[in-house]
Amino acid sequence: MSPASAVVVGLGSIGTRHARVLCDLGLSVATVSRRGGGNHGSIGEALSRGQVDYVVIATETARHVEALRELANADFRGTVLVEKPMLARPEPLPAFPFAKLFVAYNLRFHPVMAALARHLEGRPAITVSAYVGQDIRDWRPGRDHRATASSTVDAGGGVLRDLSHELDYLLWLFGPWQRVAALGGASGARDLEVDDHLALLMEMARAQVVQVHLDYLDRAGLRRIRINLSDETVEADLVGGSLSINGVATQYANERDVSYRAMHLAALSGNGPVCSFTEGMAVMDLIDASERALHSRSWISA
Repeated sequence: MSPASAVVVGLGSIGTRHARVLCDLGLSVATVSRRGGGNHGSIGEALSRGQVDYVVIATETARHVEALRELANADFRGTVLVEKPMLARPEPLPAFPFAKLFVAYNLRFHPVMAALARHLEGRPAITVSAYVGQDIRDWRPGRDHRATASSTVDAGGGVLRDLSHELDYLLWLFGPWQRVAALGGASGARDLEVDDHLALLMEMARAQVVQVHLDYLDRAGLRRIRINLSDETVEADLVGGSLSINGVATQYANERDVSYRAMHLAALSGNGPVCSFTEGMAVMDLIDASERALHSRSWISA
């Protein structure tokens, strides 16, 4: 039976979405916001008001650890889902007392990505090319993109973290990574201090050559992965909702919240490919290695 009560910590755009989706799934949902507007002003207050089974951490990335420590200090023993990425930067973490701890890489549950994973069935690839780009000015209509958590290093912004879905699904499908090189940085085109474009070149356990493109610049918006196997070329278009095998496309309906609903149900039930704490930390390891490769202008090995 699914837990009956949940708390969402953080009421930005993503926290508000999590709260809405959980309400639609029939859970009793309370919210925590230190800026006001939520049901509670602190995690401790929310947990003191009754039984809570499921907590979603949707604060700025740089505040994730603080929220996790608050939960642990309150002796919370239920299931926790932390928005991606797990951390702003790698750091040692204590052994948390939670029953389960997951990271919210909902793209694993996108219908096209789910179909791609089923089709690959763990087969090794020769080349993989992943591209994601979207103009950051279009992300949160009505808000100045320069005033959001995505725009500053201190808050945990930048393309490697905001767009780390690509790193997660590549590790999930082809990992672990073996070595990585990087080019890119802050172009100035969107008046940001963080990296707004990055290209990675990787070698992975089940892929000989992996190219990854991430940017805050693409005016049309694109999210696509193209894979050459020994006998097939496969392309997944997540924006267009299609999976093509040797040029023959199959369309998949992708209603706006379907991946979030599926991810929450998997976290609540323990079934499905929800990103584990260990897998989330592996993404952080790759982010850290990619930044070291960028700054040193050299290959970084695992």
